[in-house]
Amino acid sequence: MQNIALRPPALVMDLNRLGAGFASRLSFMRTLMRNMIGNDWQIKYSRFDLDNDGYGHVVFDIQTPSSHLSFVVFSQYLAPDERDDRVIADQWDLTMTLMEGDVDELTLAKLAANVPLQEAGRIDARCICLSRANRSARIFNEVLDNLRQGRQPDVQRLAEVGYLYRTTAVYGSGKFGACDWDKVIKQHPDLASPFASEMLVCYLLRQFSIDQLHHLVHQEAYPDAVDMDVDVQRYLGIGNSTGLGMAPWLVNHPQITAQWVLQRETAFARVLSMPATAPKISQLQELMARACQHVREVSTLDAWQANNNRLLLADLENLNDWFNSASTEVQDWQQIHAWAEQHYSLEAQELLINLMLELYPDIVDSLAQNMAIAESLQYDPTESAQRLADAIKHTYDWVFDYNFNDPEQVATFWYYSQNKVEPRLGKVGVDAGAELQMFLGIAKAVQDCHTDLEALLHADLDATVADFLLQYPSHQGIVARIATMSQTTYGEIRANLLEESVLPMHLLRAKLAFFGVSKFDPKSALWVRNTMFQGAPLVSEINTNGFDDWSFPVAPDLAFTPEAASG
Repeated sequence: MQNIALRPPALVMDLNRLGAGFASRLSFMRTLMRNMIGNDWQIKYSRFDLDNDGYGHVVFDIQTPSSHLSFVVFSQYLAPDERDDRVIADQWDLTMTLMEGDVDELTLAKLAANVPLQEAGRIDARCICLSRANRSARIFNEVLDNLRQGRQPDVQRLAEVGYLYRTTAVYGSGKFGACDWDKVIKQHPDLASPFASEMLVCYLLRQFSIDQLHHLVHQEAYPDAVDMDVDVQRYLGIGNSTGLGMAPWLVNHPQITAQWVLQRETAFARVLSMPATAPKISQLQELMARACQHVREVSTLDAWQANNNRLLLADLENLNDWFNSASTEVQDWQQIHAWAEQHYSLEAQELLINLMLELYPDIVDSLAQNMAIAESLQYDPTESAQRLADAIKHTYDWVFDYNFNDPEQVATFWYYSQNKVEPRLGKVGVDAGAELQMFLGIAKAVQDCHTDLEALLHADLDATVADFLLQYPSHQGIVARIATMSQTTYGEIRANLLEESVLPMHLLRAKLAFFGVSKFDPKSALWVRNTMFQGAPLVSEINTNGFDDWSFPVAPDLAFTPEAASG
């Protein structure tokens, strides 16, 4: 492969571009499925104890090459007026845990007494994840009634929702008594990639939602009942509601964020070095057609996202026309990428990149092994203060684009709400609590640090970092961050998260794209619904006809029109 330069950080780490991201071959759901299929994971029920109303418990038995795990789900009645997706909810249709080893009667009793309580309960270090989910009030009963009467569900209605259940939280990495990340990576290497445990929980929840549905379908009172068509089963995903609580994560884990971006950009650079042959271009056009259909099936009432989807469809159709034009002579992938950058929206550009990655699994997939790194923000106290100032000018030059004397640039503060139990946004001068704000104003902190560095260096050119921090101890955290992140390829997300018009939605979508979700449906500027594992192989297919080509899934046997999708 030719040596193709990576895209520059100023382009890649722009928050607007990150907020236009899509799932790719390197997204965590895709890599988990490849691991499960390629390493012959064995998944079956060891218990399936549900009553005629679907309440009770089930246990999945999971055997990986390195681990024996169990996934325990508790199903209970939840009154419609008690169904709440917010983190402060205290009752759910389903609660569950992924844990080590078998589940005996004593363990099951302990789990039954605690898992349904979630944060209010107690779990131990055998548990890897804790989660909960709510049934879709829009579609579950409708699908159930159709199947009981011997009819397949309305696929267009399914496309509008995309799932039977949605999860509202998946906790891991030591929360609420669960085992920490260090134990996972040492004792369960099959789960040692980022968020593999959490993604496995969502995948098995999707399977349970289908199996519970069929359990309810096949009751004595419904002799004409039928199973859901397998293509329709596969089209169902698991829903997800994600709010502002996820937004600070990428900022609080800058090394991991930079690493994820580096692997994706390395994959893209590898693709750009490959010849753009006619068969590959034809394959790309097929993927584009599927992606267009997928976008048409996205149901959203959010005007901003609906407009983005319309622009994306127009751009992809224009790109397809460009490919088919007699005057177009494609020389290489660089030419196609350059054309997109010059003519299309950010979403179209980023989608095209991910479609191009699909063409070359042999040079892309191995990069998934490099997603996990150990985080450590450190600095050398003996380093010269001048070198620290130079690192800011070189790596953090973008922070000087902001004038923090402008009230609009510091109008927002982030805080952790004790009542809502998650981050919230406040307005300076309007809302109380600015003195307790979370440390997310990285651009301002770096600029303030540089101002004080300049003052020190004006008096002492030979000063060290230790000298600086002795005089300005409040900068210790940002100094460690600057010293560490200036050594990475991509560094920080380039945005001022304190400005008046900040859009947390971009942070949410950026992280969710790495997860591998699809069908973003913003419900406000602060939270979004989306779908996980839609189109992925079912558990029964992992060891028989598992497949990896499930990006941008489309509804089976359904011809969509833009009018139907927008209605």
